[in-house]
Amino acid sequence: MRFSRNLKAFGFAAAAALAPLAATGAQAAGTVTVAVALDPGSWDPIDTFIVDWASAATNIFDGLTSRGPDMKLKPGLATSWEFLDNNSRIRFKLRENVKFHNGEPFNAAAVKFTFDRLLGEEGKKGPQQSNYNAIERVEVVDDNTVDFIMKQPDPVLLTKLAGYGGMIVPPKYIQEKGDEYFNTHPVGTGPFKFVEYNPKISLSLEAFPEHWGGAPKIDKLVFRMIAEANTQIAELQAGRIDIATLIPFGLAPTVEKSSNLNLVSITGPTTVALRLNTKNGITKDVNVRKAMIMGIDRDAIIKAVLLGHAKPIASFQADLSFGYDPNLKPVPFDLAKAKQILKDAGVPAGAPVKIDFRGNDATFREVAQAAAGYLQALGLKPSLQPYETPVLLNDIIPNGKTGEAWHNAWGGWTFDYDNTAYLMYHSGEKWNPYDNDPKLNTLLEKQRSIYDVKEREKILHEIGRYVADQALEIPLYNQNTIYGVNKRLQNFDPPADRRFRFTDVTVN
Repeated sequence: MRFSRNLKAFGFAAAAALAPLAATGAQAAGTVTVAVALDPGSWDPIDTFIVDWASAATNIFDGLTSRGPDMKLKPGLATSWEFLDNNSRIRFKLRENVKFHNGEPFNAAAVKFTFDRLLGEEGKKGPQQSNYNAIERVEVVDDNTVDFIMKQPDPVLLTKLAGYGGMIVPPKYIQEKGDEYFNTHPVGTGPFKFVEYNPKISLSLEAFPEHWGGAPKIDKLVFRMIAEANTQIAELQAGRIDIATLIPFGLAPTVEKSSNLNLVSITGPTTVALRLNTKNGITKDVNVRKAMIMGIDRDAIIKAVLLGHAKPIASFQADLSFGYDPNLKPVPFDLAKAKQILKDAGVPAGAPVKIDFRGNDATFREVAQAAAGYLQALGLKPSLQPYETPVLLNDIIPNGKTGEAWHNAWGGWTFDYDNTAYLMYHSGEKWNPYDNDPKLNTLLEKQRSIYDVKEREKILHEIGRYVADQALEIPLYNQNTIYGVNKRLQNFDPPADRRFRFTDVTVN
């Protein structure tokens, strides 16, 4: 297929350009350097949802709970928790003798300050507050005990407390220095403490020997902001960075063949779909939507465009997600049957199907071209409409101005189907411009009110099956998280969600 040859040609050309770079180690002993694509602009936990923030800041801050690459929730700054008063109160016992990097003590007052700030006026300025609005308030019981008083149940809260906005911050430091200073000079209780921040260039950290979990085994940790994938790979090959986080699928073989590097490709949280317009055009008809799903060979796209670094999906979630139903299988490719369904639905030959997508996503452009080829073979007339990402996400989709299909890539470090399904399918949500389905609304709301794991999982399975039956989207694939890693790193456990924690990492 043409889209496959184009991608391979790009890969070979880029590999040839990078080949002359020698693997000359330029790293200081005891230092690990990581390349990330974006500078979040603020290191305050309540100011961002950018993954590259978490890649670095998970080493600066701790939450009440913790979750590592094994996906298991465990104690963090809280050693235990219990549900009281019919689940309306969650009591956390706090770890004792913990210090912030500036010497300030961690205690119940710090937890209350953190959540008062997150749920108050300062939190309103950022994107994290809405993730925690099930909390009414935090009450101090004693220096080592706090109660979370809940407005409503939130079965994902304990996971949310392990990252992003729930990270605990130092009250005295912020009160004395101010929010703006804290943005660029972060202080937490994590295994590494802040040294220097050069906006859009680098963030430098050093080991915090007094960390409650034990001193890190390396001395320094540096995050370099490198937006170009080719540059990340060149720096990786030259030994000037240890981990590259931008590995285009076409360049994965280049990393894999390097003698001093390892290519890590693991199941990640990001899923990709073509959401379907259920209000306008031929996609109003559920049978047409089902025919379109059946008429695209997703396995072929994964093999040819993504070079195997993805999995087919039946619902808009990874198999690591809580709520994933292994019994729900992807609709098999069957062009002949799909054509018959369209004929029975009275769809005329050459009916238009416009696909809106993020124009800066070169990989998805290849995917969209391939999908369009299949839709054309189905007898439809597809067209591709690229948009600048902010325009697509903030105007075209939420205002219901899409064509018949649109590009939707969605991650979720919580690995919980609720964080996808509620936002995608509940009426009134930003990402659901067309549907108001009372049955689906009821299911989505019901699972949010339940802490019982097995009961909630049953409802999430029901939601997945219902969405599949309504064919609200064409589930394309679950994209792998890919890293290029220098072989000198030891004890590096690659996280699927890119929330690195370098406490136990050593270097040769």
